[in-house]
Amino acid sequence: MTEAALDLDPQRQARAREYARVRRRLFALQLGLGVIYLAVWLATGWHVTLRASIEFNLLATGPWWLLLLFTAAGFSIPWSLITFPLGYYAGFVLPHRYELSTQTIGGWILDRVKGFAVSAALGIPLLLVLYALIRGAPETWWLWTAAVYTLFGAVLTALAPVLLMPIFYKLVPLGEEHQSLIERLLRLAEQAGTHVRGVYTFDMSRRTKAANAALVGMGRTRRILLGDTLLTEFSEDEIETVLAHELGHHVHNDIPFFMATQTAFNFVAFFLAFLSLNALAAPLGLRSSADPAGLPLLGLLFGAFGLITMPLTNAISRWRERMADAYALAATRKPEAFAQAMTRLANQNLADANPERWVVLLLHSHPPLRERIARAERWSPGEA
Repeated sequence: MTEAALDLDPQRQARAREYARVRRRLFALQLGLGVIYLAVWLATGWHVTLRASIEFNLLATGPWWLLLLFTAAGFSIPWSLITFPLGYYAGFVLPHRYELSTQTIGGWILDRVKGFAVSAALGIPLLLVLYALIRGAPETWWLWTAAVYTLFGAVLTALAPVLLMPIFYKLVPLGEEHQSLIERLLRLAEQAGTHVRGVYTFDMSRRTKAANAALVGMGRTRRILLGDTLLTEFSEDEIETVLAHELGHHVHNDIPFFMATQTAFNFVAFFLAFLSLNALAAPLGLRSSADPAGLPLLGLLFGAFGLITMPLTNAISRWRERMADAYALAATRKPEAFAQAMTRLANQNLADANPERWVVLLLHSHPPLRERIARAERWSPGEA
């Protein structure tokens, strides 16, 4: 265990600011490429040509869902090839350059393959449901689709630690050598009024030097997860405050809160998509709203909606994160340990502790670490 580091490392913070700037530029580049890619399909008429070509050469009498899948592949495969170099640079080269990643090239490629398989396994059924509802309920599909997608999100939240995380990480119950920490965290969970199946560690160190912890799952799948990098670099007091923050989300019912929020956004997004498809189908040469050639239009619509609403969703998230911080300080009454944990996260994760205000407002789902550290330093028991 390393000694407590109460000060932000100036050299690490300089690197963190540089790293954050590069990542923002890459985000903007990928966003711009995405807009251009989809717009080119629509402006040139290639979206209709692709669908017609698939019909003529492969599926003249095939079922609608097979035409949909072939058309979706025709749109997505070129995009994957175009963006692969950018993904390689952002996901492998850059983290190694800034000494954050420990992953081998083989491990990175394997993760990409797994990620593609998981995305296909989840995305294909959702795509089929979307178009089945558009075909079956052309005037109300947006309503039913929003409800289905919300239900799917709830199920995925419950099953992720059981079905998805083990695909990428090895989850192991925390051993007896950490018995005192286990007892601390289970007491915290009991104090927060939640039952967990246990305390687990997962092998973050195979991919990164960064540290993290989480309270994942719902009901019988809920469990505490600690990255092995957290265990090796943080004190038990620091880990306790980090976990208390996660439990704060449970105490404040943030899972149902965010599900309700996401439900509202889903209904608005799908209703706007319904209006846009109805208005633009004929000008874009689509046979109807259910024409799979309209996929690039849907991509632009949902992308624009997500970008426009990002500042609002991030502001809501920062509000709930501040509430969780307040709970962690009150539940543990260890402001020094909380400040140390936030400082260590900034140093270890190469996180910019004090980003520009516009960056926070537009892009950050959490308050700046400098703000969180300052809050802990001025905390007093009277705030409990």
